[in-house]
Amino acid sequence: MVFRRGILMLILLVGVNIGFSRGKGLSVSPDHSAFDSVSIESAERTQRFYDSIHSKTTRHTVPRLLYHSLFRRLRDTTNNGRVLDESQAMERYAGKTIGNITIDRKQIFEPADTKLERLADKTHVLTREYVIRRDLLFKSGQKLDPQVLVRNTQLLRSRSYIYDANMILSLSPMDTSVVDVTVETRDSWTINADLQFRSERRTMFGVSDDNIFGTGNRLNLKTNFTYSGFDYGGNVVEYQIPNIFGTFYKADFSAGKDFYNSELKLNVRKEFILPTDYEAGISYEEVKSKHYLVYLDTSNLVKVRNFDVWAGRSKYFKSINSSLFLTARYGFANYLRRPEVGPTHNPAFHDYDNLLFGLGLYREKFYTTSMIYGFGFKEYLATGYKAELVSGYSWSEFNDNMYLGLSYKVGGFTRIGYLMGGYGLGSYIDLSDGSWWRSAVDVNMRWFSNLFVAGRSRIRQFLSLDYTQGWNRGTGADEVIRFTEDNGPRGFREYVAGVNRAVLNTETVLFTPYQPLGFRIVLFGYADFGLLGTSPNMFKNSFYNTFGIGIRIKNERLVFNTIQIRLGIGWGKEGWIKSQYFRISNEQRMEQYRYLPSRPEIVGFE
Repeated sequence: MVFRRGILMLILLVGVNIGFSRGKGLSVSPDHSAFDSVSIESAERTQRFYDSIHSKTTRHTVPRLLYHSLFRRLRDTTNNGRVLDESQAMERYAGKTIGNITIDRKQIFEPADTKLERLADKTHVLTREYVIRRDLLFKSGQKLDPQVLVRNTQLLRSRSYIYDANMILSLSPMDTSVVDVTVETRDSWTINADLQFRSERRTMFGVSDDNIFGTGNRLNLKTNFTYSGFDYGGNVVEYQIPNIFGTFYKADFSAGKDFYNSELKLNVRKEFILPTDYEAGISYEEVKSKHYLVYLDTSNLVKVRNFDVWAGRSKYFKSINSSLFLTARYGFANYLRRPEVGPTHNPAFHDYDNLLFGLGLYREKFYTTSMIYGFGFKEYLATGYKAELVSGYSWSEFNDNMYLGLSYKVGGFTRIGYLMGGYGLGSYIDLSDGSWWRSAVDVNMRWFSNLFVAGRSRIRQFLSLDYTQGWNRGTGADEVIRFTEDNGPRGFREYVAGVNRAVLNTETVLFTPYQPLGFRIVLFGYADFGLLGTSPNMFKNSFYNTFGIGIRIKNERLVFNTIQIRLGIGWGKEGWIKSQYFRISNEQRMEQYRYLPSRPEIVGFE
């Protein structure tokens, strides 16, 4: 009955969303309401103030040096968080023939303002022209499609070695039916050093280059040791090729040892990019690592050998402004070392062979904005939806089961900000008696506000809600859930477990105007709330809350991760709870919202 209702909901939501595509759904207002007027007016006041400081400080050496260090010009071309559809400016060229394609590459800081920037430009190896050309989704002689160019710009900007990319179009002076395209790119500084202090007095020091000799390939070398006695723990080597010979296949390889952990990974895959496209991939992994067993509140060493192969095809249908896709996946897992297992105990560590198929509809369109997870550079966010039905069969060492699942997510820009929501529902079915087991449902919602003006600063509000419920679970690892750093109150350190979890994360972010040596400074405050337990009634489960403040520092032209310093405390139904009061970390840039299909997945807990 639950699945019948879910399928009916899926069909209704798809139908409603197809109606949205005709002008009644989540969309970007052409005039962007009164908020843009306020934002533009404030930006003009800021620029006048900025020009005043510039004119007064350029007369003397010391003030001029301070000016260049603290008040660098914002190189944000998206008008302080305005949501732009870059394809609109290209519409007048739609359908014309693409002529010459020119690549215009620029150094990191060109034109450089300081000696340090000039030194960085001289020592940096500029991305080679063929590397840019192999990432192009269009060729000379083809008809120009604005959406393809926008997707291509987003693809280029997603490369870690590219800071910014733009498509400049101009009519050919010889033939007005021909459009010449100039692809303008600017590099990032790609050499990075990383130092991490981990549990059990272990330390990792790593050095990486995301653009070796300008080829776009990434090499990462890590060495591990204890920070007390400097005992050697092994090395790990990672190598990545983002686009093999212009085929858009990506290859990843990693091998090495980290004390008791070890890994050997090889992955080659091509993902969906265009509305009519295909995907394919193959992956082999042999990994030994500690696995946290929630039900025992301890960790055990686990060694597993995984193999995966998958493929898919999508076809765009103009009548519904959506793409139909079909995917298939086969994979197996063989555990060489694991905790004790049984027919219903620790099913997460059962050897298995899975064969899965996915069928669904999706639509995706990119818009440009800034100051979301980045600190002022152009960011792409997609609007659209994805609806998918997944089914297949699992051959386990103890029992065989059918799998059935469905998922749906939809999102876009509204007058109050960006809103995305979705759900996933899945369960195994024992064909011998028809029982459903290891069932789970995930519901989530993401929202962030428009960018508010506060003098020379900008403010954005973030909110996320995640709900997970399981039933007919087995016993052991991954059959109960807990709060995690990614899905729970931040800094939470109490040991609690259950089968039902609800988490509300809120965060207010202040983007300051200060840029010492090009590093943007962002202040934030957060308040997170969680419910976790075994009661089907979520509000009867235990309540927990953490809140705090912090600072993030990032230079978008450098490949270095964001430096984050966070202070926080926790509170529960019995008073103060164990929490991480202070944390300094190097946070990865968060993934942007996407609606592209991928290989079929099983809806589970973690």
